[in-house]
Amino acid sequence: MHHFFVEPSQIQGNEVRITGNDVKHIKNVLRMRTGEELSVSNGADEKEYRCGIEELGEEEILCRIRFIKEADVELPSKVYLFQGLPKGDKMELIVQKAVELGVYEIIPVAARRAVVKLDEKKAKHKRERWQGIAEAAAKQSRRKIVPAVKPVMTMKEAIAYASEMDVRLIPYEMAEGMERTREIISDLEPGQTIAVFIGPEGGFEESEIEAAGNAGICPITMGKRILRTETAGLVILAWIMYQMET
Repeated sequence: MHHFFVEPSQIQGNEVRITGNDVKHIKNVLRMRTGEELSVSNGADEKEYRCGIEELGEEEILCRIRFIKEADVELPSKVYLFQGLPKGDKMELIVQKAVELGVYEIIPVAARRAVVKLDEKKAKHKRERWQGIAEAAAKQSRRKIVPAVKPVMTMKEAIAYASEMDVRLIPYEMAEGMERTREIISDLEPGQTIAVFIGPEGGFEESEIEAAGNAGICPITMGKRILRTETAGLVILAWIMYQMET
């Protein structure tokens, strides 16, 4: 079943009005017809609204709610992925898979070793592209929210942004003790806010690791092998999902 996101104001009583780009997608790409069923979420609650299409207009699609499913598909903790900017289109893969794994928010980080350098115009365009990928992944995985992709931050800004989060982790190749990593993951509790920092190709500089450590961000190891930047964050998110899912 196809899934879409609407604003809370688009749900009135037992009617849902779908507008914007989704109208053309439903009519011209999916070629859906009246009577067919789809589902929507409004990003403000944990409900999935199962609807039947009533009218296919030029600017709006009118649907009628058939039943409401109280779907608890979100992780019980909010996980923030602070991702060092990678080369090429790797960020697109990271955003897509992180959303599938339950991330709450993605923060691109312009770390010192990041090869990619984005000016304001390019950063805005990239962010719009990444946000679109996040929405598509949220639809595919039947999320009840669309995780936000924040504006690109410096490492200093990212550390400050994460300062109030309950658990803050930064994989570091010089960290030792997989048992410590296991303990941290197994001690995670529902309701916590969790920050995960992932370096770009080449990792974080020592000064960045030191700044993170001084701010209370915990260095951890991910094992004996060196993981690519597009792999490391997804591995940790999978660990967190495994620990948190009930």
